[in-house]
Amino acid sequence: MTPSPDPVQRAVGGPRLATSGLVVPPGVPKPPKVAATSWLVADLDTGEVLGGCGPHEYATPASVQKLLLAATMLPRLDPADVVTITAGDLDIEPGSSAVGLVAGGRYRVETLWLGLLLRSGNEVANALARLGGGADGMAGGLRAMNEQARLLGAYQTHAATPSGLDGPGQFTSAYDLALITRACFADARFRRYVATREASVPAQPRQRAKGFTIDNDNQLLYHYPGALGGKTGYTDLARHTYVGMAERGGRRLVVTLLGADVIDKRGWQQGAALLDWGFELPPAASVGVLVSPGAATASAPPAAVPPQALPGGASGAETSRSAILAGRLRSVSLIGLAVGVTLLAGGLVGRRRCRHRTAGTRAGRR
Repeated sequence: MTPSPDPVQRAVGGPRLATSGLVVPPGVPKPPKVAATSWLVADLDTGEVLGGCGPHEYATPASVQKLLLAATMLPRLDPADVVTITAGDLDIEPGSSAVGLVAGGRYRVETLWLGLLLRSGNEVANALARLGGGADGMAGGLRAMNEQARLLGAYQTHAATPSGLDGPGQFTSAYDLALITRACFADARFRRYVATREASVPAQPRQRAKGFTIDNDNQLLYHYPGALGGKTGYTDLARHTYVGMAERGGRRLVVTLLGADVIDKRGWQQGAALLDWGFELPPAASVGVLVSPGAATASAPPAAVPPQALPGGASGAETSRSAILAGRLRSVSLIGLAVGVTLLAGGLVGRRRCRHRTAGTRAGRR
């Protein structure tokens, strides 16, 4: 069972966003129907939310969680520093996305960021969380990520792994993803990294590893005029998740999607359709706002916020690291584990499509 909906959290950004259904400005064209269980379109510059469906519904993030890692660690790490990859960094789920870094290899931090955002490298996420986590390493990095989510007002986000690989008690919402993406987009380095189509990973002579080239797996960059970048994600539990950004006519929009199955469109194509819809709306169209960092943290979060969603709460990484982290997190980890197991069970029972209706009206046929 996901954390119980809290009316205060669901109203962050405006009361109209507190719905599991469709919310759009009055009198505008209907948005395209997509397979995602929840989504949101917002203006990156003004913060106005143009529309969404279940914007505050809990969902599993997959690799779009890496955007929270970027929002947290970009200010902490010097891109010119040269760092060493450890064997622990390479301890990722077999078959999951990886750039191909080698243990003992030395890489610039900027190369790590490119590997994270172009190829969604899970070993890179481990390294960046460890490097930015201080004396506590990866556990400190996860704690910092959850503190950053709270600072941004993303109360419905909790990172259990730095990579977005499924972990106990890990969740987010379409609204929170837009908040996090907007915070990332304020950094010029992030804007450059996510718009990069190709990058080089240097050879590591001591490890007898050749250099190679990586390309950006976000197809929006190649097929959508004005695309600014984004992030893809997929796990069996989360299904496809997607964040995309584009510019048209002087407006810069972001779209976030969670729980998107590939029926007739891939995640980025669903995002592109929603971006097209958003660009058609007049600038004054709005159903809410992306809150500014710190604006939603003036008071303590409501009591209904689960312990694992609070800074310093459960932050277990991959299964192979659970023994290390359990000593630090003690009994709180068990709470997160119970939530994670039930999340998995709920995901297997069935997936709710985002209801294409406005709040206060009956659900129509799809």
